Amino acid sequence: MLRWTSPDQVPDLPGSVVTIGNFDGVHRGHQELLRSVVAAAKDRDCLSVVVTFDPHPLAVHSPAFAPVPITSRAGREALLEREGVGALLTIEYTLDFAAQTAEEFVRRYLVQTLHAHVVVVGRDVRFGKDNEGNLDTMRVLGQKYGFEVVGVSDVGTERRWSSTWVREALQHGNVEEAARVLGRYHSMAGTVVHGFARGRELGFPTANLSSDAVGLMPADGVYAGWLVDQQGTRWPSAISIGTNPQFDGVVRTVEAHVIDRPDEAVTAFDLYDQRVQVEFVAHLRGMVAFNGLDALVEQMHRDVDRAREALTSEPQAGVEAEAQA
Repeated sequence: MLRWTSPDQVPDLPGSVVTIGNFDGVHRGHQELLRSVVAAAKDRDCLSVVVTFDPHPLAVHSPAFAPVPITSRAGREALLEREGVGALLTIEYTLDFAAQTAEEFVRRYLVQTLHAHVVVVGRDVRFGKDNEGNLDTMRVLGQKYGFEVVGVSDVGTERRWSSTWVREALQHGNVEEAARVLGRYHSMAGTVVHGFARGRELGFPTANLSSDAVGLMPADGVYAGWLVDQQGTRWPSAISIGTNPQFDGVVRTVEAHVIDRPDEAVTAFDLYDQRVQVEFVAHLRGMVAFNGLDALVEQMHRDVDRAREALTSEPQAGVEAEAQA
C-alpha cells in the first residue's frame, strides 16, 4: 500500500476511487465500505485510495472529548492494507485544515490531487468547515467536478457497526462483543518490560506490556487470549488488566501469563524487550482483592483452567497489525 502524508507526495494519477473517514478500528462497517472501494477501483482499473486524518478531529476541536484510539496509527494502516487498499493519504488535521469549506476540500484533495473518478462514502459522511458537507453535498460536487458518488448504507445486525460500539464494549470488558463488531479479536501491542516479579513468585510468571502500549485497554479484569511474539508464535494466555489491588497498586498494567508452555523451565524473561501483541478472546472475571495470597493463587489456578477451556473452543483468529505498531 502506498502511503502519503501530503498532497505534494501524490504522483499524477490517471484516476482513483476514493473514500474518506477516520477508520478507527477498521471494524466490519469500515470493511464493507472498503470492499466497495477496492471493487470499484478494480472495475475501473485505477487506484483505490483512503483519505484519513491524524489526529482525530475531536482531539483538535474538543480535546477533552476526544476518543482514545482503538488501534494505533500504524495498526490502522496495517488493517487498511489487509483490506486491499491501494494507497493511503493521511492528512494532518489542524484548525487551518478544518477551516476549508466542503467544496475547497473536495476540489483540492479529491479532484486536483487524487483525480477521483468515484467517491465512496457512508450515508452519514460529514466534511468541510463546521461539518457543512454531507452526502447530498458530495453528490452536487460530484456533478460539478465530474466524479460519481456512491453512498454505502449502514451495516450491522441489531445496531450499526461503529467505533463507538467497540469502545463501549471494551469499557465494559465485553471483548467478545468487541470482536463481533471488529470481525477479529481486539488487541494491544507493546514491549515486554520488567515488573515486580510477583507473578513469578506465585508460580505464574507474566509478560508485562510497557506503559506506552498501543490499543484501547479493556476494563480491569482477567481475560483469556493469545500472546503473539515477534516470531509470530501464538501462546495461549491468561491476561490480567488492572492495578494489582492485592498489592495496593495504582498504575493500570497489562500482564499475560502464558499457559501450557512446553518449556516450563523458561519463564517470561525470554520475552523481555520483544514487541508483542496481546489479543483478547473472552472475559473471565472482574478484578478484586482476595483475602490473602493463598486465595489469590487458588483463583489464579481457576483462571488458567477457564482460559484454557475458552481458548480450546475458539479459533485462532486475529491479525498481526498491532504487533508491528
